Amino acid sequence: MIIRFSFFTRNGTSSYICIFVVLPKKQFMGYLKEYIESIVDLSDVDWQCISSFFVRREYKKGECLITSGQTEKFLSFIEEGTVRYYFPADDKERTFDFSFDKQFTCAYDSFLTQQPCNYIQEALSKTVVWSVSYDDLQTIYDRTKSGKLWGHHLLEDWFLQKSKREIRLLKQSAKERYLDIIYDQPYMIQKVPLKYIASYIGITPQALSRIRKSVY
Repeated sequence: MIIRFSFFTRNGTSSYICIFVVLPKKQFMGYLKEYIESIVDLSDVDWQCISSFFVRREYKKGECLITSGQTEKFLSFIEEGTVRYYFPADDKERTFDFSFDKQFTCAYDSFLTQQPCNYIQEALSKTVVWSVSYDDLQTIYDRTKSGKLWGHHLLEDWFLQKSKREIRLLKQSAKERYLDIIYDQPYMIQKVPLKYIASYIGITPQALSRIRKSVY
């Protein structure tokens, strides 16, 4: 961070000096700590261990965090930004998930098995994440009780969200799925282009437009 101080010299002219301040890593990881503390009791010792393994990574809009055929090596917490998950195809991409700021993002199936994934994670905006590698996460599990509990919670949450989405696709109409987004995830409407939301709920952009006209 740069702090600029303006001042006047004796002859009345204006000038300034710049001071470069290096902010400590922990100031940028506050949301990650809050997230973990919302799940488990986190001691200072455990937090020092956990935070020491996370590194900051930044992606431009449209840049891929991981692409089809690659193996997921990182579990990442989004400081800011939006990530889309989709299956690539010659005729039509199929969006099946999103991650937003203050959430974790990862190709979980690839991460857990350390096998190549068959989909892509794309940054829909400038995205800043804090990432921990697969090997370092195993070290965290070995060294900290809270880290292991937090990791188990993440896996349970991922499974529940996956199951919830599959049930919605099978039992709900497209309009019901869209209304669920409005009520449960209104920020998605603001951060994700409508064409991706349409793909996410399994319809065309034209069909989504008709649903939106009937809702608003």
